[in-house]
Amino acid sequence: MRIWVNGGLRDAEDARVSVLDHGLTVGDGVFETLKIVHGTPFALTRHLDRLTRSARGLGLPEPDTDEVRRAVAAVIDANPMPLGRLRITYTGGVSPLGSDRGDAVAGLVIALGETVRRADTTAVITVPWTRNERGALAGLKTTSYAENVIALARAHERGASEALFANTVGQLCEGTGSNVFVVLDGQLHTPPVRSGCLAGITRALVVEWTGARETELPMDVVGRAEEVFLTSTLRDVQAVHRIDGRELPGAPGPVTAKAVRIFAERAEDDIDP
Repeated sequence: MRIWVNGGLRDAEDARVSVLDHGLTVGDGVFETLKIVHGTPFALTRHLDRLTRSARGLGLPEPDTDEVRRAVAAVIDANPMPLGRLRITYTGGVSPLGSDRGDAVAGLVIALGETVRRADTTAVITVPWTRNERGALAGLKTTSYAENVIALARAHERGASEALFANTVGQLCEGTGSNVFVVLDGQLHTPPVRSGCLAGITRALVVEWTGARETELPMDVVGRAEEVFLTSTLRDVQAVHRIDGRELPGAPGPVTAKAVRIFAERAEDDIDP
């Protein structure tokens, strides 16, 4: 495996960042995950736009997106595979121990690993912890993911692949690495970004392509929704067949199946929508 580290490709065993990098010491960094299909990244422009927004929101210098594009292309060329997961990590760089940033240039690491197509349906759980829709990191895709690690570990312990959070006022928010859609009376809904959820790339495309409504929803909606599905870069549109102890027989239901079809068709027509 060849990895891009701060200006050039390195073999995996030689790919190193400083132990004083702020992304390591305090989680001062942002990232993007892209799907790579036969050497081509999906929705690269949208991902780079969000990387820039997240960096700006964290107070990091804006990344040179032309450089990032060149680095992405170099990593893809160096690691051919049919279906890959590419991660762009952009950090505060070498800094003092503590929360203060130093004056070093930001760090850029890009790595690509092989992945497999997701299952058609999955199980999820709800967790008692909340997303803070008013926090400084709300809506930013940062490397501060410890809460997600804890919640996802609980999901795996209970035979699920994802955990869903409410926000601080009890509204449905998001998963650890996905957005959530529900069907109520045949209509498709998803929480708005103001709920504290990440403005997911796949989420935005599904809203645009299906006409889903952005609606504030109580957390208990998952106990009565007719259908539920998740969206993310690697899941695309994935039906949910179980939430906690509640089974959703027949998943994917008709609305979800239509969303799956629309997304697949539109994504195939335009690799950078």
